[in-house]
Amino acid sequence: MSKVVKFGGSSLADANQFRKVADIIRSDKERRYVVPSAPGKRFKDDIKVTDMLYACYDAVANEGKNAYNQFAPIAERFNGIISDLGLTLSLDDEYEVIIDNFRKKAGKDYAASRGEYLNGIILANYLGYEFVDAAKVVFFRPDGKFDDTLTDTCLASVLHGLSHAVIPGFYGANPDGTVRTFSRGGSDVTGSIVAKAINAELYENWTDVNGFLIADPRIVDEPKVIESITYKELRELSYMGASVLHEAAIFPVRSAKIPINIRNTNDPSAKGTMIVAEDNEPPQHIITGIAGKKHFSVISIEKDEMNSEIGFLRRILTVLEANGMCFEHIPTGIDTMSIIVDGKDVDKTPDIVEKICEVTDPNHIEIENDLALIAIVGRGMKSKKGTATRIFAALSHADINIKMIDQGSSELNIIVGIHEADFEKAIKVIYDMFILSED
Repeated sequence: MSKVVKFGGSSLADANQFRKVADIIRSDKERRYVVPSAPGKRFKDDIKVTDMLYACYDAVANEGKNAYNQFAPIAERFNGIISDLGLTLSLDDEYEVIIDNFRKKAGKDYAASRGEYLNGIILANYLGYEFVDAAKVVFFRPDGKFDDTLTDTCLASVLHGLSHAVIPGFYGANPDGTVRTFSRGGSDVTGSIVAKAINAELYENWTDVNGFLIADPRIVDEPKVIESITYKELRELSYMGASVLHEAAIFPVRSAKIPINIRNTNDPSAKGTMIVAEDNEPPQHIITGIAGKKHFSVISIEKDEMNSEIGFLRRILTVLEANGMCFEHIPTGIDTMSIIVDGKDVDKTPDIVEKICEVTDPNHIEIENDLALIAIVGRGMKSKKGTATRIFAALSHADINIKMIDQGSSELNIIVGIHEADFEKAIKVIYDMFILSED
């Protein structure tokens, strides 16, 4: 069996971090396939290499500035890592190719991908592993969507013949061979794709935190780490803003039922968070995690006997679709309906209320802005009575008014809508109610 290990930008920001990564990999012989990100920040005000590449490409391709001068700071970052590690490796030829392609306007995707590409070459050289260019094994379709069938086949074939390999994250190739990237954070996706292709025992995602936290540490002081979370729970929390793992990274390994372990490069003894397809063990707490987002709007519609008016909701959704708007939730009553939408969409379509009026002829319609949504997620809620009551009690005692309540049919989550001004306080009191009070 083998493990796929992905290391984020902070884990590979400088030579000292490279040494930590190498120690982690060499401590377990099953860690055979490595997916690196581009070098991240070395300190608070540092610049990520990917951002340096974007700026360099823009200066060279669009502003006509001297390519060598613009690329020099990037080369210095990589050369510094090589020198500090004591390697004899030279990337000068690679730099020449990149600079030439920048002049030829190879595209921003190509530019952004070179951080992972160069870091992958260095890490492979340092570990003594084979380097596999992701553009040769990760593919996109003509419409820009990821080609999982071709990628699985090619990756499995290539890696089957290699006992150890480094495959850069974040990018692949279009049908014409040009480089295409996933969205930011896409190295997580590459790691998941590699794990699925080789049917890995485990996908380890190494970052700079000890795992997935129950709540946002910017809101709750020192929130506890989630020991185990299911893919479904993670999906719910990620959708509502929790961000440790790239959302799209869940799906390749989920289909293959391969667990993901979130680990900390700077604290390798910590067990981190295990993400699994199913967990039959009793959860740590009734709730698994809390996450939320701000800047939603609620369109409230009142009309007598709307429940018996065929096509009522369809007409509203048609208006939203025509204006490029998605809905988040639609709580309903017999004669009332509330449609929760992204506040940014409302900002772009200020006449959305008038447009809905044209197709529904309501008795009353109004829009309220500055709504925040908080999702309380946990597989333990299904078998525990009184969870909703405790949530409402915690908010009530904190003098927080609940504007919307929604619960999924799976009983995996409860979503509450509150005013933005109460967002941070609400998350704190819910955390206190379910985590601190249970310890």
